[in-house]
Amino acid sequence: MNQLNLPGFELKLSGTQDKPKILDILRRRYVALTPEEWVRQHFVHYLIEHKGYPQALMANEIQIQIGDKQLRADSVLYDAKLQPRMIIEYKAPSIPITQKVFDQIFAYNTQLHVDYLIVSNGLNHFCCKIDYATQSYSFLQDIPSYNEL
Repeated sequence: MNQLNLPGFELKLSGTQDKPKILDILRRRYVALTPEEWVRQHFVHYLIEHKGYPQALMANEIQIQIGDKQLRADSVLYDAKLQPRMIIEYKAPSIPITQKVFDQIFAYNTQLHVDYLIVSNGLNHFCCKIDYATQSYSFLQDIPSYNEL
């Protein structure tokens, strides 16, 4: 797998060389190790281990209904009242972060109404804060620590 612009963590792998799996600590099971999953697992560990995000308030693969479509947000952070607070969208390192990626995460936010959106391909990370009062958003210089949210 590719080297990412994220800190390493203690990998737990299983499966075979042809069909490797990685432990998803949020779903508590081994999942197929795809390039996007490689990014997701690194990013989740980064948020928990380096930014202080509570593991118990995070979830992966959250189903969202938009019209007649069933979609899945890659990761969602909840607050203590279990209201969505942040959506995180991952792409494989080979996928550039484009407007189409932001359109995807903004579509998810039409249902979840979170305060923060993050997009990462493991190499580049973008975080924006939504201001519903002014109907605008601003990009942040860094991913905020949990206590800064």
